[in-house]
Amino acid sequence: MLKALLKTMRPRQWTKNAFVFAALVFDEKLFNPTAFFRTALGFVLFCLISSATYIVNDLIDLEADRQHPEKRFRPIPSGQLPIPAAILLTLLSIGLGFWLSLPFGAVVLAYFLLMLAYSKWLKHIPILDVLIISAGFVLRVHSGVTLIHVERFSPWMYVVMTLLALYLGFGKRRAELALLASNANVHRRVLDGYTIPLLDQFIIIVSGTTIVAYSLYTFFAPNLPENHAMMLTIPFVLYSIFRYLYLIQVKHSGGAPEEVLLSDRPLQVAILLWGLAVLAVFYLS
Repeated sequence: MLKALLKTMRPRQWTKNAFVFAALVFDEKLFNPTAFFRTALGFVLFCLISSATYIVNDLIDLEADRQHPEKRFRPIPSGQLPIPAAILLTLLSIGLGFWLSLPFGAVVLAYFLLMLAYSKWLKHIPILDVLIISAGFVLRVHSGVTLIHVERFSPWMYVVMTLLALYLGFGKRRAELALLASNANVHRRVLDGYTIPLLDQFIIIVSGTTIVAYSLYTFFAPNLPENHAMMLTIPFVLYSIFRYLYLIQVKHSGGAPEEVLLSDRPLQVAILLWGLAVLAVFYLS
């Protein structure tokens, strides 16, 4: 049952929850033991609640999945994972979130309800589906803010996070549409509301705006060093955005951003160098 539970929890998706650490790093509290412990625990709980949303989604689609030639072998439709165990994980995740912090618990509950509405209704509405995904990333960032005493964390990060999530979301839809071609709406109904030229326009808008917003953050955020050293991180952001676009349009990947992150070495190196540069700016300058 534990193996079935882990499979249903989709651990590869947990990379998205790293944004919980944003407030810790950008508020210069990475080496504060109490703040680090609370944020790390918040990360674990967010992994649990994000997994719980996948489980609830499987429960909603249970009868349909049992009739599907492939999905019927998933842990819940096949009976490998008892339904009470799946529900228990959901309740436990939300309960522990409120135990850690009332504001954090409220964010966790809001995220769960938002993803529940997404799974049931909103994922079928073009544009709104990607906006909801973006909101989920912003809630991840905000959950980290609720766990520590924030002094220097800039609201600019919410803007950048929103735009970056939109970029990834529209990029994912484009990759799916290009891969599935004429059968796209059979696999994901919302794709019937998109075209590749439309998605390309969305991607151009949000990628350009993301670069501008991040650049403005490095110039004007009040919590940054006065020597403007944060500007040195802009090239890594530029490369990462261009690399992901290259993977979508040339390599025809990007349908699952977490898979790209775990498999594309140049993108991993760029993100690692960006992270090291950020640490150097905040903690060594």
